[in-house]
Amino acid sequence: MKARVTIMLKDGVLDPQGEAIRHALGGLGFAGVSGVRQGKVIELDLASGDAEAARAEVARMCEGLLANTVIEKYAVEIV
Repeated sequence: MKARVTIMLKDGVLDPQGEAIRHALGGLGFAGVSGVRQGKVIELDLASGDAEAARAEVARMCEGLLANTVIEKYAVEIV
C-alpha cells in the first residue's frame, strides 16, 4: 500500500521560495503568475493492508517528523 503526503506552508506563513519562483517565472516571460506556494510531496510504501490504520500511522509520522506542524499543514492520501 502506498501513501502520499502533501506538505504545504500554512496560510499566512511567508513563502520565500514560492516568491523566488514567482519572480523567476516573471523573468522568463510568464507574467500571468500572481502567486506561488512551494511545498513537498512524500510517497511512502507501507506494509499495512488496512487503509485507515495506514492513514493513522502516516499522520503520526507527519506529526512526529515529516511536517513542522507549527508552520506547515499536511494531507494524507492512501493510493
